Amino acid sequence: MGERELYSDSELVQGCKNNDRKYQELLYRKYAKKMYGICLGYAAERSMAQDILQDGFIKVFKKIDTFREQGSLEGWIRRIITNTALDYMRQKTRTFDFIDENKEVEEEQLDNSILEKINSDGIFRIIQQLPHGARTVFNLYAIEGYSHKEIADKLEITEGTSKSQFKRARSLLKELLRDLI
Repeated sequence: MGERELYSDSELVQGCKNNDRKYQELLYRKYAKKMYGICLGYAAERSMAQDILQDGFIKVFKKIDTFREQGSLEGWIRRIITNTALDYMRQKTRTFDFIDENKEVEEEQLDNSILEKINSDGIFRIIQQLPHGARTVFNLYAIEGYSHKEIADKLEITEGTSKSQFKRARSLLKELLRDLI
């Protein structure tokens, strides 16, 4: 059992609230890998994901006093990382490449055998190939579990645009997955 597993989330939070670097490092080690996966979902490349992760954890440590232990620590950190990723993408791209909300995207069936041939790293690489707007909506809806209304509010777009971006992402993912075979 590693040292990070010896401490409960409550102990880690308390240590971080006291600005104890040991506890900050332990908290980071405990959650960084999962949060990096989230960052990879939004970033176009690994270096960008690392920047988002670093900025997100800086926010976590600055805001740790606001964590009230009413929900899970992981969920609280996840929200900060997701919001940091969205902020970072807005700053870096200045604009989302959204398509017309009225444009319909064809739905196609995906052969399940394709999914059996790739691992999670492969999936992240494929998601990173999506256009920025489609990738962002896909991550928020399919991975983070936000509703299209919540996504529309967060990204300042319409619900229809969110839905069409999700359909676009799914369609493009299917094409990219077929190319792997």
